[in-house]
Amino acid sequence: MIMATPTLVWFLLFSFLPMLGVLIAFKNFHISGGGFINSFLNSPWVGFKNFEFLFSTNEAFTITRNTLLYNLCFIVLDVAVPVTFALMLHEIRNRRAAKAYQTILFLPYFLSWVVVGSFLYAFLSPDKGIINHMITQSGGTPVSWYTNTKPWPFLLIFIRTWKEMGYGTVIYLASLAGIDTTFYEAAVIDGATKWQQIKFITLPLLRSIVVIMMIMATGKIFNASFGLFYQIPRDSGALYSVTNVIDTYVYHAMMGMGEIGMSAAAALFQSVMGMIMLLGSNWLVSKVDNENALF
Repeated sequence: MIMATPTLVWFLLFSFLPMLGVLIAFKNFHISGGGFINSFLNSPWVGFKNFEFLFSTNEAFTITRNTLLYNLCFIVLDVAVPVTFALMLHEIRNRRAAKAYQTILFLPYFLSWVVVGSFLYAFLSPDKGIINHMITQSGGTPVSWYTNTKPWPFLLIFIRTWKEMGYGTVIYLASLAGIDTTFYEAAVIDGATKWQQIKFITLPLLRSIVVIMMIMATGKIFNASFGLFYQIPRDSGALYSVTNVIDTYVYHAMMGMGEIGMSAAAALFQSVMGMIMLLGSNWLVSKVDNENALF
């Protein structure tokens, strides 16, 4: 209990105590001369009016659609791509080579979205970009990448998968390392091929961690990576139809109107919907395969 005390204190200070700020979502909150606490106590209640700005505008459908569809793609790819690379790395018998490949895959995870956005701009810049330079050298017409919406859904999905796949690969590699090697030895004696070993031993034993990762990802389906959708397309207004999500919309509303209550309302909406999706997906999994449910 003594060893757990620092962690308990950390959660109390940074997770539970700030939950009082949820009340800001129901207030017309503005910082006044009395400081934050005085402003918090004296700001008038407005009920659910702060939530209206998310659903009363013409962009409500667009930002909700973009957030959900992108996250659905990410949920699928966050399983398929890391599991594939984890299986490939696990089969490499040269440990030094495996560690080198693992490091190369994991490195992009530590890059900030600002850095990734700058790298991408070096390729897609309208006047000095590498790709447009290659197109011009071939006799083609330069493409205005930051005003053309067609390639951006694929670009955003590809860049996000490239940046995050190293983290998932490490998780699945750790799970693969925990599989008893006697299963594979028995399979080899029975004449199983490498693909049969993966199909009938590896993948079934990975099912539990895959289900848990998908359940946890479902809980964040209404949250979008602000850095991905703001820094990568460089906040280009011409791309809002395919890049504007709930998080970027709230940011633009905050910058334009300065309404802290609206931002708090959006965050509360995302959290509540995330909790519902998490509990719902876990309930469905428990009905189908109770042993692999999260709780």
